[in-house]
Amino acid sequence: MTSWDFAGWTGALAATGQPGASYQAFDALCARCFGHRLFTILAWDGAADEVERVYSSRPSHYPVSARKRMGPTPWGQHVLKGGRCWLGSGVQDMQWAFPDHQVIAGLGCGACLNAPVRWNGRVLGAVNVLDAEGAYQPSDLDVLDGLSGFLVSPLLVRAQAAGDQTTGAQP
Repeated sequence: MTSWDFAGWTGALAATGQPGASYQAFDALCARCFGHRLFTILAWDGAADEVERVYSSRPSHYPVSARKRMGPTPWGQHVLKGGRCWLGSGVQDMQWAFPDHQVIAGLGCGACLNAPVRWNGRVLGAVNVLDAEGAYQPSDLDVLDGLSGFLVSPLLVRAQAAGDQTTGAQP
């Protein structure tokens, strides 16, 4: 299987157990493309200025359903409100971006790729791929940004099920 196994992705979308099957397939795709020690998917609630973790490769450290206010942070301004990707290459970057940077460092993570998941001019969430310091390059961020569109369907369905009328989707 190659890094670009899109047939596996479409199979994941068709599988039962959604959205978990899609999230797991996207985790596996990112593991093959970039490698990671921690992988999470966040849903963005702009009205509450919070993110909710909807998927985690390490639920004992980063449990699903945990919510935190990331909108008011500089990272939130850049990724969530600005809809821009972010690359953290070292310890100082991680300290700037994440209040829980010590927990992240304790997992051996010192680098991070973040890409917003965008739909119809709006950020639905973000993908977070973390590994050892220096693990990622700017070109990795470009790839993750392109791949992040695969998460539109699961995050959009989630937003609509939650009654979020700001997605701009038609029933």
